[in-house]
Amino acid sequence: MDVLQAYTGQLLQGALMTVQLACAALVCGLVLGLVLAACQLSRHAWLRRPVAVLTGVLRGVPEFLVVLVCYFGLSNLINNHFDSAFDISPFFAGVVSLALVLGAYACEVFRGSFVALERGQLEAARSLGLSPLQTFFLVRLPQAWRIAIPSLGNLWQSLLKDTSLVSVVGLEDLLKKSNMAAQASHQPFLFLMAAAVMYFCLLAISDPLVSALERRAQRPYQAHRS
Repeated sequence: MDVLQAYTGQLLQGALMTVQLACAALVCGLVLGLVLAACQLSRHAWLRRPVAVLTGVLRGVPEFLVVLVCYFGLSNLINNHFDSAFDISPFFAGVVSLALVLGAYACEVFRGSFVALERGQLEAARSLGLSPLQTFFLVRLPQAWRIAIPSLGNLWQSLLKDTSLVSVVGLEDLLKKSNMAAQASHQPFLFLMAAAVMYFCLLAISDPLVSALERRAQRPYQAHRS
């Protein structure tokens, strides 16, 4: 246990990096998923079809491969086209890759939530003279968000675990720090188990937060029904 205490600070730093990466990817992924869902619900086929192909590819390709493409592929693409020595940071590559994958899944969640809305409310919004933009932000989005929260909570849990993939490209997250401590102390089992416990604790902490967010979103709806 003395060995574990000696590396506790590094493990906590890695856990903080994991949370920062997950939160940044969550925000970017939700925004991307919302935009993609709006494109899929468009009446224009030139918007729907490319988005359907993009989300299908991102959901069908392993997340690990997306991380590698964003880290190595983007660097080569930029350097070859602009004749530079630009290096993408592991954190940036992690945010981009995880946000792309999360956005593809969130797109389907948001799309299903929008489709589940009652058409009578949209007709009522039109009768009140609301513009399409006002209808989206004042009527459709709040209700779709309430429907989508449980599924988005599941995506958050998957995202938090998928952050470990970014350690392969050098990000010093929780898994990377635990591997470094394991190599230095020659006790891989101890530190890998410590990382597993810390991942479990992060998920255990986030579960009540997601449940509270879901209850808060349901409160106006339940009050209206009562």
